[in-house]
Amino acid sequence: MKAKNTQKNTEETKETKGGVILKGVVVSDKMDKTVVVSVSRFVKHPLYGKFYKVSKKYKAHDEENTHKTGDKVEIIETRPISKDKRFAVVK
Repeated sequence: MKAKNTQKNTEETKETKGGVILKGVVVSDKMDKTVVVSVSRFVKHPLYGKFYKVSKKYKAHDEENTHKTGDKVEIIETRPISKDKRFAVVK
């Protein structure tokens, strides 16, 4: 017997006209005008039903270099800024 493929997102993901907004924590600010943001979410295992944490890192544009490691930020999906950057810091 197979369980349905259901996933529960506990992260605050919002769909706006500008794109998806994600909340995360800055894990690196060593690049110029760029921060690396780690976004965590809980996923339900499709067969066993246990919830486990999944993290993903995104590079985000930080024009003023104001955010430091450990800051909680919101990032929004934008047009491609470079090879890896597709997000910009909102807050």
